[in-house]
Amino acid sequence: MPDAPAILVVDDEPASVNLLRITLGMDWTVHTATDGPAALALLAAHPDIALTIIDQRMPGMSGTELIQRTIEPYPQLIRIILTGYTDIESLIQAINAGRVYRYLTKPWNREELLATVRQGLDVWRLSTDNLRPQAELEAANARLRVENAQLRREARGRHRFEELVGASPPLTRMLGLVERVVATDTTVLITGETGTGKELVARAIHYNGARAERPFVSENCGAIAPDLLTSELFGHKRGAFTGATEDRAGLFELADGGTLFLDEIGDCPPDLQTRLLRVLDQGEIRRVGDGRAIPVDVRILAATHHDLERDVAEGRFRKDLFFRLSVFTIHMPPLRDRRDDLPILIQHILDRLAARTGRSVRGFTAEALAWLAAYDWPGNVRELENEVERAVTLAEPDTYLTPDLLSERFAALRPDSTSAVESGLRAAVERFEVTYVREALERCGGNQSRTAVEIGISRRALIDKLQKYGIR
Repeated sequence: MPDAPAILVVDDEPASVNLLRITLGMDWTVHTATDGPAALALLAAHPDIALTIIDQRMPGMSGTELIQRTIEPYPQLIRIILTGYTDIESLIQAINAGRVYRYLTKPWNREELLATVRQGLDVWRLSTDNLRPQAELEAANARLRVENAQLRREARGRHRFEELVGASPPLTRMLGLVERVVATDTTVLITGETGTGKELVARAIHYNGARAERPFVSENCGAIAPDLLTSELFGHKRGAFTGATEDRAGLFELADGGTLFLDEIGDCPPDLQTRLLRVLDQGEIRRVGDGRAIPVDVRILAATHHDLERDVAEGRFRKDLFFRLSVFTIHMPPLRDRRDDLPILIQHILDRLAARTGRSVRGFTAEALAWLAAYDWPGNVRELENEVERAVTLAEPDTYLTPDLLSERFAALRPDSTSAVESGLRAAVERFEVTYVREALERCGGNQSRTAVEIGISRRALIDKLQKYGIR
């Protein structure tokens, strides 16, 4: 087998294929195909392909069908399903057949993708090394499973308070609550809209508390089929269901001594809610198909974008479980309620992009920043991150980000033609503009003509701003 394994990406969406090729191409050789037949041809032509990422929904041959076609000729191939759909039956069929290493949902998380690929290639290397004793191989695979559960959606960087960027009153109040609860072992319910950063809050609580050296394990309860979620969390006994060929520990056991973060807890089915209540009340779990109780010491942090009180009233969520989860509730404010944080958030994102990709820009122009500030951001910080990354990708290096680099939805949000820019928002933008102009003027040694060129405005416009803000 080759020492330098390659990766095959199969997706009928050219944009998705291209993004995966760019993301993975820094570290591995990547082959791409947009349909099943082309993928099979590449597998036949390139014996160095060790791992494949396959889109589930493709015209003609589906991802599951393609996997079935690869099982016999390529038994060592590591297969990862990538899907933006909930085609549960076919996923269960593929997973039960034991031929799918992992599945990732669209839009995929870069750190999770890279961690999954690295671990998958480690498994491939071990499985193709005939000189390695079988016992050592099994132990290594078990270790990789544990690491995969612990590292899922987790970057091994900092998970401290500095990742919660901003100084607005809503964020400051929220951080005050976080500081109060980190030193305790209290169960915490984190509420807020999608994309506000609820998992960042959970990580800040864990990594600043007494369990920081123990595992932080995360699971999105809405991203996995209910039938699989119970087994994922609680583990299963060999023979408990079709495909359960061995005993397997669940995430509760893997998080023992540490923290288990249950994202989108409101999507849990009723029978799983009952199991969760037992853990909270008695501190023990039972694997699927096993009557033996296993004690666990796990701090549970949960998050949801649902109105759980309404779900309780309408019978979709257990009342007793809600009360046990909401011992201490932290609400993550939406981005539209903390517009003053936009300038510092944007700079934080730009700095992180520069460190990750090497692409450095000078920042947004004042006009582009005003456009961003006029938007309501229904997708919150996650949407802002995507928008900033898009602009940086389109921009030339070491230039300013101008309004023409923003998505089409911003075209109708010119600050001079919308009432969305309220006085507080204007003040925040002006504060940023004052700092921006002053710093540029200092860099240019007080030369107004050079400063105007650097900022990207006329000299007359610069003079107007200097007079407006009293800058000398």
